[in-house]
Amino acid sequence: MRTNSMHRWLLSFLAGAALCSTFFSTASSAVVSGPNAFYNATYYYNQFLTTALTDSLTSIMLAATPLPDTASVVFNRPGVTLTIQGGFNDAFNAQVGTTVLGSSLTISQGTLILDSLTIGGSTTPPGDLTPPVTTPNPSGGSFTAAINVQLSTNEAATIHYTTDGSTPTTASAAYTGLIPIASTTTLTYFAIDSAGNSEAAKTSTFVINPAGDATANHANLTYTGSTTCLQCHTKQATDMASSVHYKWEGPYSKISNKPGVTGGKLNTAVNAYCINTLGNWNGCGACHIGAGAKPGTIADATQNIDCLICHQVAYKRVRNATTGLFEPDTVKMTISMDQAVQTLHKPVKSNCLQCHAKGGGGDALKRGDLALINGTTTDRNYDVHMASTGANLTCQQCHTTIDHHVSGGGSDLRPTDSATLISCSTSACHTTKTNLSTGHSSSTLSSTTIYDISHHVGRVACQACHIPSYGRKAADAVLDTVTGFGDQSTETDRTWVTPEWSVANNRWEPTVVRANNLKPVYAFYDGSSWVYDLHDVAVVDPSTGNYKISRPNGGINTANTKLYPFKYKTSTQPMHTASGKLIALNTSVYFKTADVAASIQSGLTNMGLNPGDAYSMVKADEYQMLNHTVAPKANALKCAACHGTTSVPATQMNLKSMGYALKASESVVCVQCHGSEDSLSFTKVHSKHVADRRYDCSFCHNFSRAAERGLKTTK
Repeated sequence: MRTNSMHRWLLSFLAGAALCSTFFSTASSAVVSGPNAFYNATYYYNQFLTTALTDSLTSIMLAATPLPDTASVVFNRPGVTLTIQGGFNDAFNAQVGTTVLGSSLTISQGTLILDSLTIGGSTTPPGDLTPPVTTPNPSGGSFTAAINVQLSTNEAATIHYTTDGSTPTTASAAYTGLIPIASTTTLTYFAIDSAGNSEAAKTSTFVINPAGDATANHANLTYTGSTTCLQCHTKQATDMASSVHYKWEGPYSKISNKPGVTGGKLNTAVNAYCINTLGNWNGCGACHIGAGAKPGTIADATQNIDCLICHQVAYKRVRNATTGLFEPDTVKMTISMDQAVQTLHKPVKSNCLQCHAKGGGGDALKRGDLALINGTTTDRNYDVHMASTGANLTCQQCHTTIDHHVSGGGSDLRPTDSATLISCSTSACHTTKTNLSTGHSSSTLSSTTIYDISHHVGRVACQACHIPSYGRKAADAVLDTVTGFGDQSTETDRTWVTPEWSVANNRWEPTVVRANNLKPVYAFYDGSSWVYDLHDVAVVDPSTGNYKISRPNGGINTANTKLYPFKYKTSTQPMHTASGKLIALNTSVYFKTADVAASIQSGLTNMGLNPGDAYSMVKADEYQMLNHTVAPKANALKCAACHGTTSVPATQMNLKSMGYALKASESVVCVQCHGSEDSLSFTKVHSKHVADRRYDCSFCHNFSRAAERGLKTTK
């Protein structure tokens, strides 16, 4: 280490004046920038201090990087006196002419120094005398599986090592990359630099014990950057790199109007929130699980995965404005980065919610059934599954993973990450609920009522009854009066026509309407969807009068279809007049400037269209399936909420408008089997004809359930 060996020579500023970048100037042509010393008519520039100088620094360490200059140099800094400190040894000393400095020499302003001052005497300045230092990562310890060990040095050097406990020499293996350790191993190593300085051999022991404590695997790790985990977890990184979670795109296996298409929110998907990511990767990618680079822009995706965003709840990060990459935001962290990698864990709810609860620009805005409080609430009435006083489920208990591919997805999401379907009834949860006759048995219900409720499961999703409203406020919610978030209100509409200042995000945003305690919109869903993507020609939905962005597919007579609850969301956004395409306005321009026209023009350019083309603002909408904030069974919808009574109509939904109306008037339908009778409630009529007599729906309606429920189609 050359700069460390120069400690024996100091230049001191006696006047205490502030330092600046140029304190040597020339009487003729030579210009000396920065602190300098002189050796045999050659001045040495102190590179070490280029960035270390401060106004309070009073001594300067010599370095030995020569910058030859034969011109005379005059020390000419007004108000500053320079002292050359000498008197150390004969082999390396300071002298003027033939006079060796025993103590020091004061150089005043205007003194010619290059021609008469010599630092060095009979030998050249001492070179690098400091050996390198090697650091292993991990440093040793017990592990439950094979690992890879990284060796690094604090300067350029060659590392030699052995794995059999013997002392390595320069003839031993040279370190070129990660060292695989599959069984208990004693690793011995040392480094030697180009100056021949060699450190003493060091030893680290790695015990591989499959029956040991897995939490100890990371105990001796040191954080070396976002690729630290790759030392051992290359397979996991490779799995993640192929996932939709990382790629933000994949095959449209469940999108009916785009067979064979691959896409997703990385480039193609459009929504009724920020429309599209085009032009604002840094903003939209803030919640990406990568290290900051946009997927597809680097050859090896495993180098662009930030494992800690999912596996360390105390980890915080910030995007570097220059590189665009994420780096630890240790100011906001309660632990060090070494502690962060030493205490990694499986994802907890807060890991998932920091992204999935804040989509659209704020807490609870986007999904309507997810908020940050889902990770901490004690209110089981808010979410009986996730509340700590309820089932206290983790996300992975429903969203199971295979090789870092996550199951589940909303009706408005394009690609599917896993073929595994999420079900409410599993070997661990609600094991009997799929039985269409007795699945909802209860000691407080009659057998007929049990049958009536149980048979719903075949055509009514659990969510339809057990999520009676969305945007509900948790009892332990705390509203942030500055940001306006924290009450679990969800966005119902936004308009890009009118910008408003967001205190929470410190930027301009579209004007947003939010609300609590909203009633879902109900629709049939067979697991597939219709979607609008960037560059499609927009289509108006006659039922809403708006340009549709996503719709669940399904109908009352469609196979494998159930009735689901949805959040209905609208947005006023720009459309290209000539092509009829929705415009992905550049949100980075909008957020910074509130200039609506400029952000639309930039969006047109990004889409390959003429920025001067005409556009208009139109209303678009989408459906988003509701799956979270499940209410306790006592708060589930009652029969009358959907079916009504003889005197009170249904309040939750209009089943008749969805295809459940009689196929003809009662006078026509009823006389198929019997004469006119007194009107009864739906539940009584249904129990009598279906539960008791097993008549098929087709007797009274334009649909049949005979095959799936074993009902009779004839009397």
